Amino acid sequence: MGGNDKAQMGEASLDPETDDLLRREVERLADEFRGMFSRETIDRCARESVGWLTGARVKRYLPIFAYRFTRERLLALAGVEGLRPVDRPHILFVCVRNAARSQIAAALAQHLSGGAIEAHSAGSAPAKQIDPAAVEVMRELGVDLSQEFPKPLADEVVRAADVVVTMGCGDACRLYPFKKYEDWSIEDPAGQPLEKVREIRDAIRAHVERLLAELGVLSAR
Repeated sequence: MGGNDKAQMGEASLDPETDDLLRREVERLADEFRGMFSRETIDRCARESVGWLTGARVKRYLPIFAYRFTRERLLALAGVEGLRPVDRPHILFVCVRNAARSQIAAALAQHLSGGAIEAHSAGSAPAKQIDPAAVEVMRELGVDLSQEFPKPLADEVVRAADVVVTMGCGDACRLYPFKKYEDWSIEDPAGQPLEKVREIRDAIRAHVERLLAELGVLSAR
């Protein structure tokens, strides 16, 4: 699966308790994707995902994060391979750390479209946790980022995207034909005071509203 260079890292070494929890999550995924992917494929994808997420600060959530990231990758791959219907545009937002800008953009796109699109986010060099300031400024809009976590770029998710938006991460995304690519010049909010992060949030919102209007899916204001 994948094709991302990080896939060459191999599986992470897990303690017995974490390994048992991960096996349970794999069983959940095997039930959901029965008839699409084998249990062996799902287990391999989950363990690869764990290897990518081992830098996460809150280790006790690692199996849950791995479940969510693996499910995201499998859904994307199932759509690309025609194993499930795809009825909404997919937008992928990418920044360096996936701790603020891309997370804010994805959450706003999902919110402002009323669920008419499927938004994803990723980082070229993911941080260990979401920027607390990003969580705070989004909470002010009634959007909860507190359960999100930084994720690396997964090739399946890039392939499934109709639109790929980058913010300060250069050419981290592999280019595929028949996709719309945009690069937004958005300042990194890392280490900035809350008022500045609000300004960055609002700048991202303006870009998101313009993109959704172009796609014909802007609904919430």
